[in-house]
Amino acid sequence: MKYHLIAFVLGFLMDQIIGDPMNFPHPIRLIGNMIHLLDKKLLGKTEGKKRNEKNEFIKGIILCIAVLLVTVSVIGCVMFAAYKLHLYAGIAVEAILTCYILAAKSLRDESMKVYDALQNKTLEDARYAVSMIVGRDTAVLDETGVTKAAVETVAENTSDGVIAPLIYTFIGGPVLGFAYKAVNTMDSMVGYHNERYEHFGTAAAKLDDVVNFLPARISAILMILAAFICGSDYSGTGAYKIFIRDRFNHKSPNSAQTEAACAGALSIRLAGDASYFGKIVKKPFIGDDIRPVEKKDIKRSCRLMFMTEYLCMILLLVLGIFMILYL
Repeated sequence: MKYHLIAFVLGFLMDQIIGDPMNFPHPIRLIGNMIHLLDKKLLGKTEGKKRNEKNEFIKGIILCIAVLLVTVSVIGCVMFAAYKLHLYAGIAVEAILTCYILAAKSLRDESMKVYDALQNKTLEDARYAVSMIVGRDTAVLDETGVTKAAVETVAENTSDGVIAPLIYTFIGGPVLGFAYKAVNTMDSMVGYHNERYEHFGTAAAKLDDVVNFLPARISAILMILAAFICGSDYSGTGAYKIFIRDRFNHKSPNSAQTEAACAGALSIRLAGDASYFGKIVKKPFIGDDIRPVEKKDIKRSCRLMFMTEYLCMILLLVLGIFMILYL
């Protein structure tokens, strides 16, 4: 446990300082490539073919099992080999893998590209920047729409890109951390309600709901606490109020948890109708329209995300030290 905690802290610090270097090999991209290949192999082309809903659902389950087995086996072997080679090699490899799992700096960097485009470039540049981090259609978004999309992404990913990976990696090291990221990646690639993935992606989407159920709620509670200590731009009472009222204003049982806390903390209204694959999807609003959304809300949401992460890290460190000393 002691060496795991050392590697865990080192990986956390590496993510804060380095993040994900651009054009550098990343295990999550390899997992994504595996999902893409299995998608083509299991589901193949669907245009003009007779579809079998049950068969596609079963193939989706096979996808989940195959991706998780390969991910856990590879990461487990890498960890075993590293620690077998030398204790310090094991700690170093575990720290690097932990850094790959966490995404706080990357989330901040990508969302700030949207802010910089809104501040210094054209609306088209801002639409392109936000299209890199959201799944909705961005060509129709105005400046407010682009800003809201970025803020919503930071808020939602505070849970599944920052807090949930932190918790799972603390509990089970990089093996469990990458298993979580594999589930998250599968959901982001095939967990859509569209013609191709409606049934094939069901297993991945449901599995993602399950593994994010507790982390999403922990993230929201920590975000509310963070709002109380982030400064005058944030409202802790507002975060709590909107969380209690709007935390289920989403088809997913988890996505609105942190979005509600963030909207309340910033005193703005998020969500509402959005376009996906050329179709308007009706969505309820989250938060109250107390003030207009502005570009600086992207920076504010990033600050709130980091403070939420720091609170989580402090709690996990206290728990880890307690386990080392008394268990």
